[in-house]
Amino acid sequence: MTATRRGKPARPAEKAIQFKVQLRYIRPPIWRRVVLPDNATLGDLHGVIQTAMGWYNSHMHSFRIGGVNYTSRSASQMEDMDMENEERVPLAEVVTRAKQKFIYEYDFGDSWEHEIVAEKFLPLDPAAKYPACLGGARACPPEDCGSFPGYMDILKALNAKTPTTEQEELLEWVGEGYDPERFDLDAVNRRLSQQGRR
Repeated sequence: MTATRRGKPARPAEKAIQFKVQLRYIRPPIWRRVVLPDNATLGDLHGVIQTAMGWYNSHMHSFRIGGVNYTSRSASQMEDMDMENEERVPLAEVVTRAKQKFIYEYDFGDSWEHEIVAEKFLPLDPAAKYPACLGGARACPPEDCGSFPGYMDILKALNAKTPTTEQEELLEWVGEGYDPERFDLDAVNRRLSQQGRR
């Protein structure tokens, strides 16, 4: 992955950063562990989170770090957003210490908040492919399901021995392929490898 700032190549990476990304307020937890070079941008991290979690990148998002909000270039140009352009911010500029925490919010309607922890800084591995996902658990909720209450309704419907009419309609909306316990590490890394070739 080659990060860019204003169309110019970023400085060479000095380290890799290992992050744990976990959806807030959900138990058992839904989480991913990912690694990126420190010259990747917040915009790159956004793309990695979307891919690793299983979201479809169809809604607005933001990072909240140290009292500053960051979002996509196009959204940052909206007058009422008051956010910085994430694509101009290398990780090394805002992630400065191990155990640092910040928030990534996806879909301002459903407000899926992810707590991100910079678990540790690692030496760059010449043989490693970045970005990479090291592990995770459980599928992210279906898009547009109505935030946590809607997600809980889906889980109840999936576990119902005799679904109500309303639950049957909900299950039809979700589709037969949704398994809340599914996480395919190899599939995530295949998708991430395509991102890394940009």
